[in-house]
Amino acid sequence: MTGASPAVGAEAPRTSTARPLVDPFQRTVRDLRVSVTDRCNFRCSYCMPEEGMRWLPRDEVLTFEEIERVARVCVERYGFDSIRITGGEPTVRAHLPELVAVLAALGVDLAMTTNGAKLRQMAADLRVAGLDRLNVSLDTLCRDRFVAITRRDELATVLDGIAAAQEAGFDRVKLNAVVMRGVNDDELVNLAAFGRDRGIEVRFIEFMPLDGPGEWGPDKVVPAAEIVAGIDAVFPLEEPVRGTAPATTYRYADGAGAVGVIPSVTQPFCGDCDRVRLTAEGQFRSCLFAVREADLRAVLRGGGSDDDLAAAIEAEVGRKWAGHSIGQVHFVRPERSMSQIGG
Repeated sequence: MTGASPAVGAEAPRTSTARPLVDPFQRTVRDLRVSVTDRCNFRCSYCMPEEGMRWLPRDEVLTFEEIERVARVCVERYGFDSIRITGGEPTVRAHLPELVAVLAALGVDLAMTTNGAKLRQMAADLRVAGLDRLNVSLDTLCRDRFVAITRRDELATVLDGIAAAQEAGFDRVKLNAVVMRGVNDDELVNLAAFGRDRGIEVRFIEFMPLDGPGEWGPDKVVPAAEIVAGIDAVFPLEEPVRGTAPATTYRYADGAGAVGVIPSVTQPFCGDCDRVRLTAEGQFRSCLFAVREADLRAVLRGGGSDDDLAAAIEAEVGRKWAGHSIGQVHFVRPERSMSQIGG
């Protein structure tokens, strides 16, 4: 079910009664990540297993109306100013532009992370519906390697999708590249050059322990410092500009744009984390690596009021921990893979 969409471009006025949602470590939560599906048309090795995924039954996935209700509570009661649509792969969710229009009407910065394979068909509709920004996952420019990573022969389709996004008026397209030792760490400069040539910021992401096969190890992580040094040796970089977490951004000294790194493992940004997550089936998570969740779907479908939703959200944020502790002896890997949580 999708429900009626508001007029494109309409924005809900910010309520003056919004109050900050602050966690136990005095971090103000402002960013909601919304997974609209656990399904995907790729099978990226760092995200899900090649076979054996058990997809959520359709009736367990939140409707657009339910997603909008959670988002509205976050925006109107707590002043959230950013929402990112994720998956799985969000573009496989039917009628996605309708949800985009509903969320855009809340007056937030609205972004989406996608593998790009369906952007040629969808980019223009998403832009018209009110989507502000796009991040496209692209880990390699080599066809054979792309097939090995994603288990799909769709590199040309993704590259065309990136071009389609720019043609549709997305002037802030970013590329997300997960860097894995011995897999694609020899492509840093090529990916950076691809971005420079197209006015696209590439963000290199350290490989995190959320892969489907569970084969992650610290030896497979390419540290952000190594990534930056490799690019700087070919395309000199200025001193970093630390913007909104999670990325640290470096501008090219010759003025040809910027490149970013997300050092989730070697330099965690947990101390600045301002985000929470809603899974496709309505579980509310205070951290990507959380080992507990709050069931908002039960509130939504059990006759709960907006006050009940707000109470559940506040309670879970009140349990938000200091950080994920990757690399420490007490780190506990989440039972879910990235595709089941939402990127």
